[in-house]
Amino acid sequence: MDGTSLTPQEIKLQQLKELLPEAFSEGKIDWEKLQLTLGRDINLSNERYLLNWAGKSDAFRALQTPATQTLIPLKEESINFEETENIFIEGENLEVLKVLQRSYFNKVKMIYIDPPYNTGNDSFIYPDKFSETKDDYQKRVGDKDEDGYMTKEGLYHKNSKENGQYHSNWLNMMYPRLFLAKNLLKDDGVIFVSIDDNEVHNLRMLMNEIFGEENLMGQLLWKRRQNADSRNQSNVSTDHEYILVYSKSSLASFVGKEIDKSKYKNPDKDERGPWASIDLSGLATKDQRPNLHYDIVDPETNISYPPNPRRGWSKSKSNVEEMIADGRILFPKLPSGRPREKKFVKDLQKDRTGFSTWLNSKIVGYTTNGTRQVSALMEDKIFDFPKPVALISLFIEQITKTKEEDIVLDFFAGSGTTGQALLDTNAADDGNRKYICVQLQERTSEKSEAFKQGYKTIADLAKERIRRASSKIQNENPDYKGDLGFKVLKLSDSNFKQWRQLDVKDEKAIEKQLDMFVDPVSENAVIENIVYELLLKSGKDLNSKITHKDSLYIINDNELVMMLEQATEETVKTAIKLKPIKVIALDKLFKGNDQLKTNTALQMKDAGIEFKTI
Repeated sequence: MDGTSLTPQEIKLQQLKELLPEAFSEGKIDWEKLQLTLGRDINLSNERYLLNWAGKSDAFRALQTPATQTLIPLKEESINFEETENIFIEGENLEVLKVLQRSYFNKVKMIYIDPPYNTGNDSFIYPDKFSETKDDYQKRVGDKDEDGYMTKEGLYHKNSKENGQYHSNWLNMMYPRLFLAKNLLKDDGVIFVSIDDNEVHNLRMLMNEIFGEENLMGQLLWKRRQNADSRNQSNVSTDHEYILVYSKSSLASFVGKEIDKSKYKNPDKDERGPWASIDLSGLATKDQRPNLHYDIVDPETNISYPPNPRRGWSKSKSNVEEMIADGRILFPKLPSGRPREKKFVKDLQKDRTGFSTWLNSKIVGYTTNGTRQVSALMEDKIFDFPKPVALISLFIEQITKTKEEDIVLDFFAGSGTTGQALLDTNAADDGNRKYICVQLQERTSEKSEAFKQGYKTIADLAKERIRRASSKIQNENPDYKGDLGFKVLKLSDSNFKQWRQLDVKDEKAIEKQLDMFVDPVSENAVIENIVYELLLKSGKDLNSKITHKDSLYIINDNELVMMLEQATEETVKTAIKLKPIKVIALDKLFKGNDQLKTNTALQMKDAGIEFKTI
């Protein structure tokens, strides 16, 4: 604080830092990073303090390339599709995050992810050459086997430690996903990322850049192993992992741990109520805080009690004298004892203490607990190293509110631990939280127990685990009325033909391009799938109310109306009577009737309705 007012320049810089913390380094604006953030095609080169790696510019471009895909509903794989607000999405998570940007921007309260740790044995998606075009990338990540499942050979690359771009490959995978995830968080939202020693240093710098160093809430320590591992050549057992916690802004906070009030008693029947004996010692030496080093004198015995020379007292002399007069200092029976504070429960300023970064594994569980939980549900050990449910439940309890319908997102869903944790948490406190779990259709190994039991993909396994977790809750609580269902949606090609720049010398290509103008709808498009694609493109969430009536699809009562089946004068009149904010119609419905299309546009304009044809 320098006593001067903020200048307009300082205010703008402060606003820009809140909006784009990734464009700042050491508190100052980084012009190259700002240009990259805004889509400028440049390469990072100048020497300064920042995390840089091979392919970083390409990672920026990857996240800024818009998605052309959509999500289609799979009702037969869902539970209570029409009523549930929980969502399970099958698909490559980078593309899914892009698809969700418009509909879920600033709507997610909490994100938890357990990404690949880059141990040297991980296989994950990253471009194996930075000159790879988007079309080439999409072709590669789209590789499927004869049953339509993603294959590791095409989709994944094993990131061996012998690889010259070992860390860069992992950063290129993580950067765009974290960047897009941040957009989905509410202003008071929080993200938790599990990681181990292999990449924790890089991840922290990466998240400092994306979320802002000032938004680091903590680096939690979780002891995952109960017993030391003696198999390492060094004979050092790495028993812990980390969870990095970042907020979207300073508005976020943990609930904290509830204060144990059981120790507050009233043995002397003090009219001020229950109290507890609290240590009066401070934390400062005499050199640091000389005013906290003095003798406390018992007025009844005249015995003096000097302070601990290394700590002093926690309160000033005048404050303690007032407390003595008020009967709020407890003097010891022996001269060797120490005076203590008589703290009344009514004087507690808050009901909770801070949340410790040292997680108690006896409460949140070890890896073995996670394995046992999945094995118990699935009746066999079919997934390696799942996180214990209680660990994720703890984070959900700390960040979300019971009745607020907060959304929890996990875009590395794995075996579905986050989905089960949210259901368990809701069942325990009658909460209304919702989850969005995203998992790639990664094929299980034919040698695995999961494959032998019929789970062809990790996504199949996760869905079944959540189904069984839901059934378990209902069986144990027959009267429970909470949401135990989930919608399944799958990442898919758009229902509309893609616009592409084609060689103008190719006559057939020109004909194909012109045909897209006449009817942009794909030959294989299904009306219901089109509805969900237009929902997402219009910024409506996947739990929007959809009513099919009079050949119209009415979204959230009057927010949006879709004309996808027919366009007649009667249909147009019905749509206008609904007084929607916007109407979207397929252009092909007006084929051969330009007059109707023109009249419809004019009538919509007169009614103050936004009208768009596709």
